[in-house]
Amino acid sequence: MDRLLLLKLGGSLITDKTRPETPRPGTIRRLAAEVVEALGGPGAPRLVLGHGSGSFGHAAAARFGVYEGVGVSRVQERAAALHRRVLDALLAEGAAPFSIAPSSALVAAGGTPAHMEAEPLLLALEAGLLPVVYGDVVMDRERGATIASTEAVFLALVRELERREVPVARALWAGVTDGILTPAGERLDEVRSDDAALALAAAGGAAGTDVTGGMRHRLEAALDLARRGVPSLVFDATVSGRTAAALRGEDVPGTSVLPTR
Repeated sequence: MDRLLLLKLGGSLITDKTRPETPRPGTIRRLAAEVVEALGGPGAPRLVLGHGSGSFGHAAAARFGVYEGVGVSRVQERAAALHRRVLDALLAEGAAPFSIAPSSALVAAGGTPAHMEAEPLLLALEAGLLPVVYGDVVMDRERGATIASTEAVFLALVRELERREVPVARALWAGVTDGILTPAGERLDEVRSDDAALALAAAGGAAGTDVTGGMRHRLEAALDLARRGVPSLVFDATVSGRTAAALRGEDVPGTSVLPTR
């Protein structure tokens, strides 16, 4: 398989997380166009696209709960509503997205992903489609149900791809900040998986409603990937063109999260 990338479009990027169910349609359209642009040329990578649930799934989880009953259904439905907007934008730009709902592909245990069925996603890639995953509510062997962030979905996917000997070249985390910032607002250009104490201390939560942990959760996921040999880049995707450039492998300002030297 050609070079495989993971890209997450953060929930704070594609929605206003301070206001329930408030998408950013212009941003979603622009990002969809950048994805299509970057994947259109010769030698373009294969991509698994993910996006956060932003002010849709997170707000629903905070309001209704997620461990049992109608709360599970409401969170699933709201996460899928934002997902539909992302798919529609991709289709409008000429992409061929293939939705992979974590609620139907992933099982958790005690809040942690235990198994992900990756064959439909791999077959979609082989067929030239663009698999799209997202933060979702999933069934849990111990809790009944739980939230699986896009970070958790990516980690479960990478573990399954390792088992199948399908390497992932890089993960890209598109957000609204210029990488991982110190309390003084200075960007950390590089974080190594064996020396991440400063970065973890600097990484905070998310603006607005977020039930999974914001930037710190993202950094922890990137560090986990780095320990598995997959480097990451955390970057500001509010700047037009940066997402396409990152997908093409060009130098983009941000924080690189790298394996141990």
